[in-house]
Amino acid sequence: MLKFHKRRVALRHDRFEGNMRLAILALLICMTGSGAFSEDGKSLRLIALGDMPYGPPAEVYPPYETLIEEINARSPELVFHVGDTKSGRDDCTDQLLIEQLDYLQSIEAPVLYTPGDNEWTDCHRGAEPWADPLDRLNFIRDLYFSAPEQSFGRAPVLLEHQGEAGYPENARYQSRGIGFITAHVVGSNNNFESRSLENVEEYFARSRASAEWLTQSFEAFSNLEVMVVAIHADIFEFDFNEFGRERWLRHSGFHEFGNAFKAVAQSFGKPVLLVFGDSHRHVIFRPFPNDAPNVHAMEVYGARDMHAVEVVISPGASQPFVFETVWNPAFPQ
Repeated sequence: MLKFHKRRVALRHDRFEGNMRLAILALLICMTGSGAFSEDGKSLRLIALGDMPYGPPAEVYPPYETLIEEINARSPELVFHVGDTKSGRDDCTDQLLIEQLDYLQSIEAPVLYTPGDNEWTDCHRGAEPWADPLDRLNFIRDLYFSAPEQSFGRAPVLLEHQGEAGYPENARYQSRGIGFITAHVVGSNNNFESRSLENVEEYFARSRASAEWLTQSFEAFSNLEVMVVAIHADIFEFDFNEFGRERWLRHSGFHEFGNAFKAVAQSFGKPVLLVFGDSHRHVIFRPFPNDAPNVHAMEVYGARDMHAVEVVISPGASQPFVFETVWNPAFPQ
């Protein structure tokens, strides 16, 4: 197997003015033990991926399998898949979703998965025959979350979840002083679209439940040293922080959850990492440099590159998050 030069990425931040996307500065460093890792040996390695695989199975499954092999070879303690296991143009069939579940289960480490919009929200458009988004959402919950008390992967761990409220996909887990939380927040404006009354009702109920789950989880994990939250949506799209206000002015589907996330992160005060996908650009930045500078955000690679990201999380360290690309040998660097 090809061996690639390792790149460690230390977090910094910057922003463009006006409507421009939050800018990213990723400083490549070699980890030599100069305070980057905690002295008590509590560092944990997380690998995150999402927005893949897209396209015809014969073309995209082999490189996706190569990436999973690379992830398994690294033996991380935990893996996040942040949703969009298919493209919006792919069929929304039972078979495709079953195949993607099989891939999650083929990962050696425990896996936490949060659905993306392509699995259900966007099934009313794209490839025919079109599917009803709410039917697809129910299918995902029945198939993927029939046993929400445990994670995916070949070495599952026990989870707490929001199943009693009807949202088994919202889960949490803790290890080595770190809390891990998933919340169901998707692209396409979080399904806040006026296609039908049922569609709007679904958005309001799930948005409220996800915000409540986030708040409850931060309360339950208040004694921990680091928090990691995984969602699918890029909630920092074009209108966020417009005019330097660090808020959602026009993207209304992210307003409730985004404000809840900002509030609990401010109150927590200790390092928080938000992992997400959706826009297919690997970026690292601080979304709230004024109001909550303890919050870091990282977007994973997407289907075009089909790489993953390893995050070394070190509670109590001067640099709590260190990032390294997990290169897919099937794709050129």
